[in-house]
Amino acid sequence: MVTCFVLFAQPFVQADGPGTLPHGFDAGWKGQKTCTVLYETTSVRVGQCSFAPGIGHEKHYHNPHFGFVLEGSTMRIKDQTGEHEVVTETGTTWSTDSITVHEAINSGSTTARYLIVEPRPEPAPQ
Repeated sequence: MVTCFVLFAQPFVQADGPGTLPHGFDAGWKGQKTCTVLYETTSVRVGQCSFAPGIGHEKHYHNPHFGFVLEGSTMRIKDQTGEHEVVTETGTTWSTDSITVHEAINSGSTTARYLIVEPRPEPAPQ
């Protein structure tokens, strides 16, 4: 059910983003990490994010990426289009081809876990 991830694919149209918001792998919830980089090369990195019920992900951005749902739940997602409840199903995927910005909280009763694969970001100009 890929359509449940349309909200993740909203194009970046806000002033927030790289430089003003944390990247999704760096963003957390109330000072606690929610994502871990599992693999990284000079061209790609893979992260795993985990959200127990009631745990969220502060406002952050993602570069274009591919995602895979390891464990589904219900997420309340807030992005530039508003706030939405999205049921994520184990084994589904999504992808984006632009920078996206959102925040989320697990409003379900089970832990949500995702793998996210993306190109490694370019180093910031010095």
